[in-house]
Amino acid sequence: MSKETLSTSEKEIPKIKLGLEDKYKEEKKHISPEPDPLTPENIGDTVDELPEPSGYRILVLPFTPKKKSEGGIIFAQETLDKARIATTCGYVLKMGDLAYKDTEKFSKPWCKKGDWVIFARYAGSRLPIEGGEVRILNDDEVLGTVKDPESLLHLI
Repeated sequence: MSKETLSTSEKEIPKIKLGLEDKYKEEKKHISPEPDPLTPENIGDTVDELPEPSGYRILVLPFTPKKKSEGGIIFAQETLDKARIATTCGYVLKMGDLAYKDTEKFSKPWCKKGDWVIFARYAGSRLPIEGGEVRILNDDEVLGTVKDPESLLHLI
């Protein structure tokens, strides 16, 4: 008796074919992958297309959490979206021409382009863009700067 037969007969066992398997494989080919969320590393030329903050405003890209934990847990998209909205840390992309120029309020600038800043959860105006969102903050809404946003405790 060979390995491929069920009984003493020499008849081969047919392979099981799932009815919808081919259809699922075909659909997977046509689904375009979701674009990566914007980060300071991959924003590149998109910065030029973003609005210029006017006056004393600052354009900030909120911190995007990782899709996978250090232990290998993959977070659901809904969890990542909630964390992105609730984040209180962001990367300064652009600064308005009057940001930190008021000498009565500021002795020196609190941040500069390229810094990671901390702000209040509901601070600024949210502007949805492809791949995420940016926020426009007033210069006095910046609470502080941080070297590594990963060092802060986030929602996930």
